[in-house]
Amino acid sequence: MLSHAVYFSLKDRSPAAVKVLVDACETYLSGHPGMVSLSVGTVASYDRQVNDRDFDVALEIVFESHAAHDSYQTAERHNQFVAEQAPNWAKVRVFDVDLAARM
Repeated sequence: MLSHAVYFSLKDRSPAAVKVLVDACETYLSGHPGMVSLSVGTVASYDRQVNDRDFDVALEIVFESHAAHDSYQTAERHNQFVAEQAPNWAKVRVFDVDLAARM
């Protein structure tokens, strides 16, 4: 399995703009073939030294395979999401992780 984690920092960091992105993630990015799970949320209120708080919205999608992830990247709904939402992105960080098999 592959974890695809994306951290969005927004130009407009208002609660309304954050909600627009969260809603768009749920609308456009859910239900793609090969998805095991999708989670989206906002930066938590923890302010510890080890917490990276340089983002507004976090998205994590677990895919059953690299092939499922690769298909998602070129899917029409994913491309529509990027086209509509990217103008408000100040920074995007992506972390793709091969998940260890459970024993």
